[in-house]
Amino acid sequence: MYDRDWAPDGLPGFAREAEALGVDDLWVVEDLGWNGGVSAAAVALGATERIRVGIGIAPAPLRSPALLAMELATLARVFPGRLVAGIGHGVRGWMESVGVAPRSPLALLEETITSVRALLRGGRVELDGREVRLDGIALVHPPAQVPPVVAGVVRPRSLELAGRVADGVLIAEGHGPGDLENTRALTAKGGAGPDHTLTVLSFTCVGDDADDVARTLHPHTEGHGAWLGRPQKEVFTVSGTPAQAAADVRALHASGADTVVLRIVGPEPLEQLATLLTSLGR
Repeated sequence: MYDRDWAPDGLPGFAREAEALGVDDLWVVEDLGWNGGVSAAAVALGATERIRVGIGIAPAPLRSPALLAMELATLARVFPGRLVAGIGHGVRGWMESVGVAPRSPLALLEETITSVRALLRGGRVELDGREVRLDGIALVHPPAQVPPVVAGVVRPRSLELAGRVADGVLIAEGHGPGDLENTRALTAKGGAGPDHTLTVLSFTCVGDDADDVARTLHPHTEGHGAWLGRPQKEVFTVSGTPAQAAADVRALHASGADTVVLRIVGPEPLEQLATLLTSLGR
């Protein structure tokens, strides 16, 4: 992940170095007041040659599904097979602060994802929904390779919705192997098949000094634990020595994660990434 707190002008160089180290994906962030997710994805795609770039996540209330589909289609046409589009509810307080909080977040997310996916597949969309209205909208230049659209969600009803309408689900930081079985069960309840992907974000800090790693992670896991409603000690991280961090990645994979996105905290994130990838045999 290119962290939201890192200035956008550092993204091209970071993306190139991460690609050179051998990562499969680079994920960019869209949080209100930080960087734009679609524009950041365009920068990262333009700076690299091979890796996929994931948008994690575009808040559904901030854009018309028609505009979001247009932007995604443009990227997917220019960089075929290299885009993953994450869409989520957005933080309720942030959406209220800009006057776009929906009456029904679940309805808005479902109508947005289904509309965007249909448009990207070249369909003409007629929808008079609870939150979204599209009157015969179609893309002139739909992508030849349709990018996967994943739902960035956490709560049970949203996970079921993701299983029903999205190509996959993107799970927030703090969720460990013990959480993934329940995640898979909820998306399956919604109708997810075997091709439904599971992407997991994780706070990451790699170092040989256990106390230093703990101090570095503390402010992140403390705040995130409060948001998740769980004790700080139960906020899962990929952390410790390179061997320990690699074991954490493997545990997530063994529990159902198709993609693990490292949100690296602390100094020299690319050096941390390099040591972890080496320990993973990459």
